[in-house]
Amino acid sequence: MASIDTLITETNNPATAGISGCSTLEMVRLINQEDKKVAQAVERELPHIAEAIDEAAARLARGGRLFYVGAGTSGRLAVVDASECPCTYGVSPDMVQAVLAGGLEGIGDAARGDEDNTEMGGEDLRRRQLTARDVVVGITASGRTPYVLGAVRYAAQVGAFTIGLCSNPDTAVSHLAALTIAPITGPEAIEGSTRMKSGTAQKMVLNMLSTGVMIRLGKVYGNRMVQMVASNEKLRLRAARMVSEVTDCPQETAAEQLAACRYDVKLTIAAVLLGCGPEEAAGRLQAAGDSLEALRCKGDVQ
Repeated sequence: MASIDTLITETNNPATAGISGCSTLEMVRLINQEDKKVAQAVERELPHIAEAIDEAAARLARGGRLFYVGAGTSGRLAVVDASECPCTYGVSPDMVQAVLAGGLEGIGDAARGDEDNTEMGGEDLRRRQLTARDVVVGITASGRTPYVLGAVRYAAQVGAFTIGLCSNPDTAVSHLAALTIAPITGPEAIEGSTRMKSGTAQKMVLNMLSTGVMIRLGKVYGNRMVQMVASNEKLRLRAARMVSEVTDCPQETAAEQLAACRYDVKLTIAAVLLGCGPEEAAGRLQAAGDSLEALRCKGDVQ
């Protein structure tokens, strides 16, 4: 395993060497200048991100699951992204899962040392009954976190598709994973503080990965999240507006149709566009693979 001293993310950044003596405005300008590099680093990895989306979507369509594995900041970002998928896209909490070193207790206690336990990474996936249909994303800024390496190694042995997400080149996780996504964001504004640029890059990649997979699974129509869970008044109003805009019907009609379809946005859109009741719309959606886009391609809806 490479020495931590050789990692780009651990080196000192000369551009921010005097940050502790700056005015507050200059301080945030320096941090902002560093942050501007993140999107460019992610852009260089777009082909790998697209490959990851296509592989993950294909496996999830066959009943597989997507696991994010991380420790510290990487694990906390995994929890954020995974926890948003059920409410945003109406999927089971089992479809996208975060596996964090130390479990949920590790969210607020990064000093436990669980990230150094290689065996625990594999064991945590074994307890989740990982299979060859699943996808495992090992998230580690350094590319060498033992907990993550143990998880990726176990996943590869099981036959799951493995992805390494890191911020350094030629790392241990890149040698273990079938696919590597490595946005190289350079030295941090504060030496070694990988919650900054590295963490931002990780979140951007996870945003693309989960969003892209859900688009491929038919959870998005146009650019609208048509399988969101309308669990409160704000979201029910958003759902009515969405139905109204997609189907070109008055919002009052959209709200009535939503109620009739038990606030299932996709079903409501299908019912209005097809001019039928919820039961028939559900059947025709199912025949189209639960995809409004597929219905549109068949010419059933505009």
